[in-house]
Amino acid sequence: MLYQPQLKIIHVAVLMALASSPLLAKAEEPKIRTTVESSSLAELPEVTVNSSQAEPAYQPLTTTTAAKIEAPLRDIPQTVNVIPQKLIQDQGAQSLQDVLRNVPGIGFSNGDGGRDQVNIRGFSAISDQFVDGIRDDALYFRDLSNVEQVEVLKGPAAVLYGRGSSGGIINRITKKPLDKAMGSLTTTVGSYDFYRVEADVNQPLGDAAAFRIIGAKQDSHSFREEDFVEREFIAPSLSLNLSDATKLTFQLEHLDDKRLNDFGVPAINGRPVNVSRKTYYGSSNGEKDDYVQSRMTAGTAVLEHSFNDDVKIRNAFRTYQYDLDRNNTVATRVNSGANPTVNRRYSTVQREEDGFFNQTDLTFKANGLGLEHSVLLGVEIGRQVKDNTNGDFTNPGAVSLYNPVLPRSKRTGFTLTANTTGISETKGFYAQDLVTLSKNWKALVGARYDIFDQDAEDHRTKTQFSRVDKEVSPRAGLVYQPNDIVSLYGSYTKSFQPSQENFTLAKNNAEIAPEETTNYEVGAKMDFLDGNLSTMVSLYRLERTNIKSADPAAPTVLIPVGEQRTDGLELSLAGRLAKGWDVTAGYAYMDAEITDSPSRVSVPITPVTTVPIEGNRPSLTPRHSANIWLSHRFSSGFGLGAGAVFVGDQYTSVSNAVKLPGYTRFDASAYYETKHYDLKLTLNNILDKEYFISAHGGADLYNTYGAPRSALLSLKLKY
Repeated sequence: MLYQPQLKIIHVAVLMALASSPLLAKAEEPKIRTTVESSSLAELPEVTVNSSQAEPAYQPLTTTTAAKIEAPLRDIPQTVNVIPQKLIQDQGAQSLQDVLRNVPGIGFSNGDGGRDQVNIRGFSAISDQFVDGIRDDALYFRDLSNVEQVEVLKGPAAVLYGRGSSGGIINRITKKPLDKAMGSLTTTVGSYDFYRVEADVNQPLGDAAAFRIIGAKQDSHSFREEDFVEREFIAPSLSLNLSDATKLTFQLEHLDDKRLNDFGVPAINGRPVNVSRKTYYGSSNGEKDDYVQSRMTAGTAVLEHSFNDDVKIRNAFRTYQYDLDRNNTVATRVNSGANPTVNRRYSTVQREEDGFFNQTDLTFKANGLGLEHSVLLGVEIGRQVKDNTNGDFTNPGAVSLYNPVLPRSKRTGFTLTANTTGISETKGFYAQDLVTLSKNWKALVGARYDIFDQDAEDHRTKTQFSRVDKEVSPRAGLVYQPNDIVSLYGSYTKSFQPSQENFTLAKNNAEIAPEETTNYEVGAKMDFLDGNLSTMVSLYRLERTNIKSADPAAPTVLIPVGEQRTDGLELSLAGRLAKGWDVTAGYAYMDAEITDSPSRVSVPITPVTTVPIEGNRPSLTPRHSANIWLSHRFSSGFGLGAGAVFVGDQYTSVSNAVKLPGYTRFDASAYYETKHYDLKLTLNNILDKEYFISAHGGADLYNTYGAPRSALLSLKLKY
């Protein structure tokens, strides 16, 4: 397909300017707010900072994701996990998957070998990616160079973010221009020919503006045969202080990512096949035949104005364009016997998307009925157009299961299997009140009304489908704080999942009302060690109803009768144990079950069988999982970090026919930090544990090995 990034960037800039220009009026009474946002209007107590305890590396105190305003985590009646920049750096994270290993209750999907994808609390979060609070549901691998921190809000979040979010949402907070000159250049080399360079330069432009540009380039391979990654990323941004009370920020991002479209290894006898970790089942020339290339260009304009200390308005506009060119040779069936073989298919997926979202939020603080209120009123509009074309090439033939000899996959004999366009239009109206009821009691209540308009066309059959869903998504939570270190809460939240939430409407789902997810949660958030260590415990029940299930009498027909439930416990802690000692840890227990479904699914391992799924455990949902990372910084600038990740056994799909064994992996890092340079060595999977980190989630034949022992060495020059 023709691709012109320069035109895309110009298109983005023009749209942002048009969206923002009517709002550039200056305030008559500018004020700069220097205090931290609080859910209470009461005067904040004076805080004395002990220098030995300043800036705990891993302990976030506030969140913007949970309430769309900056609020103390202890005031939020819901589970929120925040992974700060320092932890990302100390662990040498290179992907969003690396970052999310610090979040309990998450299962990893291989995302068809082409995208970031996880399950949260037993439910797929394929479309629940956000950036600075704005939906980012295109199917690609995000880059971390422009990420300040990652926040995960557990449970339904439609009250603020609209459709989706059964188990939770993932929100990336990006880096913004600063008021001081700084810059860095980081070079990383590692095992399996890993090479990556990052640059970050920030420059104030007088007293009223600042410019920042971030870039990254990666060229790497891995322990897998044929594997490669070629990535380029750039993100310029500009902030303008139009007055003391008005700020305008422009951000652009462009990503070009090309890599092997690797689906992993098949399965037999109830588990992934026992072959070398490097074994590949695709084309003998994966770089030419089995690649996935994603191109993402996005632009954001944010205008913020403070009328006074208590009344603010914020308008955020984001537009994007996304292209996907995916080609893959994948297993379709395992033929068991004396000499097992693997049937394969060679296919292509082409996607083109563009769209925009605009959010306008008004926040104000007021007294009413003797109570203190922090109110959010918001409107969101958005439009997305998604074109999708799928097709199969000539069958590449079967190969041996245990010793595959790979021919090249040929791009001949093309058969079109899908050609669709889906258009989604969103109109959302939401209101929220964070209420201080008394010195010890607070409440968070809100609701959102969505009008979600869906249109689709199947270009092969010239048929069109449409539906409009109008949904109310409520939220209610109560917080009791008997003192300054304990916060007890209970909450109720709800979300909806329409038929065109992820993919295009079709004949078998266009008449089905949205699925619904409800979360009941109680918990406690407590601080220890003079507030330097924060802990959290939560108990929840998460239920999804009206799940689309295949009608046993007509397997191509979907009926809204399925139900799935997760009962869970989560524990986490983060903070400073003593001077120089920082820790983060978490544990999750998930009792998940498909409680009602008439559906049966096929297990593609001969002899092929179909099995019922009612009573089964959802895919990629380990019953037990845990993580810990402990670091110590010496006064000399030297530091050490070490940690472990434990994941219990989990099923590759709802058939429960193939199980990924549980595993424990150990990692470590050592670093030396100075004013002008940092040197860091990261060691992953120190004991060289052989394990499977992910699977497809919807099929039994695509299982991804975790990386063996590996090392990364990075040098960061800075000023």
